[in-house]
Amino acid sequence: MNIRSQLSILFIGLVSVILVIFAGLVYYSAAKSREHEFFKSLEKEALTKANLVLDVQMSAGTLQRIYRNNRSTLSEVEVAIYDTAYTLLYHDAVDIDMVKETRGMIDSIISQRIIRFYNGQYQGIGMALTYEGRCYAVTAAAYDEYGYNKLATLRWSMLFFALCSLVSVAAAGWLFAKKALSPVSAMTHTVQAISATNMGLRLRYDNRNDELSELADTFNQLLDRLQHSFEAQKHVVSNISHELRTPLTSVFAELQLALDRERTIAEYQRSITQATNDVQRLIKLTNSLLDLAKASYDESEIAFTMVRLDELLIEARARVLASSQHEYTVHLIVECEIENDTFLTVRGNEYLLSVAFVNLMENGCKFSPNKQSNVALTYNNTSVIIRFSDIGVGIPPEELSLLFTTFYRGSNKKYADGNGIGLSLTKRIITLHGGSISVVSEQYMGTTFTVELPHLHNTSQSSTMNTNSYH
Repeated sequence: MNIRSQLSILFIGLVSVILVIFAGLVYYSAAKSREHEFFKSLEKEALTKANLVLDVQMSAGTLQRIYRNNRSTLSEVEVAIYDTAYTLLYHDAVDIDMVKETRGMIDSIISQRIIRFYNGQYQGIGMALTYEGRCYAVTAAAYDEYGYNKLATLRWSMLFFALCSLVSVAAAGWLFAKKALSPVSAMTHTVQAISATNMGLRLRYDNRNDELSELADTFNQLLDRLQHSFEAQKHVVSNISHELRTPLTSVFAELQLALDRERTIAEYQRSITQATNDVQRLIKLTNSLLDLAKASYDESEIAFTMVRLDELLIEARARVLASSQHEYTVHLIVECEIENDTFLTVRGNEYLLSVAFVNLMENGCKFSPNKQSNVALTYNNTSVIIRFSDIGVGIPPEELSLLFTTFYRGSNKKYADGNGIGLSLTKRIITLHGGSISVVSEQYMGTTFTVELPHLHNTSQSSTMNTNSYH
């Protein structure tokens, strides 16, 4: 069942309950009013006939004839008069006797002075009357045909108008729900039209002061993030396809040429060497992509521990030197005396930080004529500061803003191989750890990357400058 139907049913149910309660209260009030008025009428009739019998001393036959004549056309009141000894002094119709008075009833009337009662559909009253020093009990009873007819008319009228009201309410509720939910329907049509080919569509909602406006704004923000992510993924997939196609094509060409005809051992060795280099490029690209995926996780999904950055830099340096094919050199310098381990300890993921440091060291070595990267470690009151510098080809000023873009390779790519993932991966890792990375470069003079990571020590302490080197 859709929301429109649910709202309509809820609206009809609510109004129905209100109508039933209101009609019930009106009917109950009318019934009580009829009862009270008829008791008053019975009381007046009883007093009138008691006066006619006791004071005027009108003959019983005359009164009885009047009663019987009236009873044939309307519901006449039947009156009976008793004395305290339970002696019947007058009765309108003994043969009919609607009340059927008993000695106990007469005693109750004398003692209570007035009683009201029902005998089936007949409504009756008993009252004590004093005349010339003597006490009498007078009863009067009748069927309130006129009052009950009025109640029946009221009941059917309320039922008719209630049904008409419910029909009107149902129609109004349906239109109201349709009007209230029309923005949701419009949003639904817009959302259904959004696809990979037109992700620029956005929800529009004119009223800016209600919950639907907030929902539309929130959904539009979600669409903005999804569009950005989708476009980034398209860009990444396109670049990955290009990066994978080049070495795969090269490996296939080398192997195809080697199989075309008989070749010398030296030629086979050359083909195998070329194919091996291309496979290594693929392996490095695959590893970089895996690291990039890891660095894209939420912080809650990554295991963080306490990491000593000086020790991690030493391990990263060893990895660079061990995997280098070009006689890389990395100088590691700790510029301050370590008085407290917490100054160089951060909360982070050891593997990801090692990947970032290795990338920065290799980057400095690749683009330096002397294949050397200089790493300086220091700290201040809040952060550990690591500078990765080289005296290489540098970076043109116009390319600095694009340096951390995934798969971007600047004009210096002619100096070294790469896939454009390393620096963007490094920035993601540093950002994931709550740090920052900046770069200063002068073309043909060198480049310096500065990484700052929050350490575990937040108090101010003086540090004695000292230089320790690892070569």
